[in-house]
Amino acid sequence: MNTKPLGDRYDDARRGGLKIALAVMLAVLVTGCSSLGAAGPSGGNIRSADSESYEGKGIEIVELDGRALARLDQYGRSFEFAEVFTEPTPSVELIGYGDVLDIGIWEAPPAVLFGGGVAAAGTGLAPQAGAFSSVPQQVVGEDGTVSVPFVGPINVIGRKVSDVERAIVRSLRGRAHDPQAIVRLVRNETTVTVLGEVAQSKRMPLSARGERVLDALASAGGTRNPVDRSIVQITRGNKVVAMPLSRVVTDADQNVKLLPDDVVTVLFQPFSFVALGAVRQSAEVPFDGSGLSLAQALGRVGGLNDGRADVKGVFVFRLEDREAFGDDLDPGVNMTADGRVPVIYRLNLSDPASLFAMQDFAIRDDDVLYVSTAPGADLQRFVSTISSAAFSVIGITNALSTNNN
Repeated sequence: MNTKPLGDRYDDARRGGLKIALAVMLAVLVTGCSSLGAAGPSGGNIRSADSESYEGKGIEIVELDGRALARLDQYGRSFEFAEVFTEPTPSVELIGYGDVLDIGIWEAPPAVLFGGGVAAAGTGLAPQAGAFSSVPQQVVGEDGTVSVPFVGPINVIGRKVSDVERAIVRSLRGRAHDPQAIVRLVRNETTVTVLGEVAQSKRMPLSARGERVLDALASAGGTRNPVDRSIVQITRGNKVVAMPLSRVVTDADQNVKLLPDDVVTVLFQPFSFVALGAVRQSAEVPFDGSGLSLAQALGRVGGLNDGRADVKGVFVFRLEDREAFGDDLDPGVNMTADGRVPVIYRLNLSDPASLFAMQDFAIRDDDVLYVSTAPGADLQRFVSTISSAAFSVIGITNALSTNNN
């Protein structure tokens, strides 16, 4: 039986409870970093990531300043239709393989070579006024020639009909009396192919008008998906370039003229980025093909979490093309298997100029937007956890002391 006075027993219990509380707080101090958890790496860890690796490759850290934005803008423009497809449009009057030609030859009287023929229809000339001979329509074959009576094979590939007319006349001089030739292009096989997410894939013939990208899409019945979720891709030889269809619609310079044998492909592209860390809403966020700035991206997720965000720690993680860095990247830098460089773009929102920079930085598909947690926020959570643990132990101790009494 405890013979101590009641007051002494209460003090002993109280001191014991405080010792337990101190022991709990010490344990939390030792394990605090691992037990409190986190939403992701700290800003300091990210800023030192250039010494880390991604699948054995170096990670580039890029400050989002005016120089970096200008370089990215220039690189983005280098992949526009208006910048890539700059070659002059060839005349569709040029004869190509598979074209069909209609050839007529007229010989002045007295007709020596083509005598006994009839005058050209609609000329009003009597048969004796001259002889007209019509050559059956001919398809330009693989050898690129057509055959003309008393002339033989004539190479017509890449020539205008007027050039072919003169070649026929030169070949008949000395054998026919004052010959004249009329060549007409009945069917031109100069086409482009339109396929993908369109109402009807087809081959569209090109005319002297000079059809453009949107003409090709219109001839195929338009796109199956909304314009702002569609990508249009042009394949020309070994060049393959894709752009958002909405950009081609709004920017007339990107609605380039098509060349023979171009392939226009429409693709469905749902763009999205992922927001993580100290933002008000972590989520995968879709956006339209017309584009999205970093400022708009932050707005889509409700902005920064005021109680947790580090204003100096706004980062965009991206696998960037090697060419986007220009001469600022080490020529010997290692890249991923698909030829890209892991890069982290950093924005310091404590600098007022960053509010302009975030409007000029374009978010791309598959980007990861991450906002690190402020060190003070971690400390506040830590102190709150300590306090909760300590008061809980003291409360339990007081309850036990009361029961003992």
